[in-house]
Amino acid sequence: MIQRVYEGAKKSTKLSDVIVATDDERIVEAVESFGGKVMMTKDSHPSGTDRCGEIASHFDDIDVVINIQGDEPLVDFRQLDALIEVFIDPQVKIATLGIRDIDMEAILNPNRIKVVVNHQNQALYFSRSPIPNFTNSKENPLTQYPYLRHIGLYAYRAETLKTIIQLAPTFLEQIESLEQLRWMYYGFPIKVVETDIETPNIDVPEDVTKVLAAIF
Repeated sequence: MIQRVYEGAKKSTKLSDVIVATDDERIVEAVESFGGKVMMTKDSHPSGTDRCGEIASHFDDIDVVINIQGDEPLVDFRQLDALIEVFIDPQVKIATLGIRDIDMEAILNPNRIKVVVNHQNQALYFSRSPIPNFTNSKENPLTQYPYLRHIGLYAYRAETLKTIIQLAPTFLEQIESLEQLRWMYYGFPIKVVETDIETPNIDVPEDVTKVLAAIF
């Protein structure tokens, strides 16, 4: 799976480098076996963002860092390119992806993160719960609101990444188990880039079947 993620990311012409960050020697050996670039990190990082921050600290000449999760074997380079392109706007500090292709099963699934945005496509909130809540909807919620499912790829300006990994955890982040809520809590806006490219990830063992079906 790590190899598929790595090779998918390498297809992007906008990335200057791709590095696997891990604290597991088994992953180091796996990456080196297919000729990939890998760096060891501390084993105390609470999130992938913190792990990215440690790796980024070794480089002085980077502008944007993309955090690509190892459970995204179908990552598409066009998604990565779309994330990078929004940093043309100097106001963008953090960016992520969202997709409108969502059904009621995903809306109700706590492993599928939902996001609502403002008129500038900046995130207002992320949740494992259905947002907006449709208790008072008298019709099919999917016809009442364009629900948006989060795709867990993040891009940060290098200086922003250095700052957010120093922020103290928040109760909001902890109760939802979503680290991006920490950044928003401290006032960092998150640009949500809409994509129509579906890339199923692996959150639970049952997801493996879906991903294999998409591959084969």
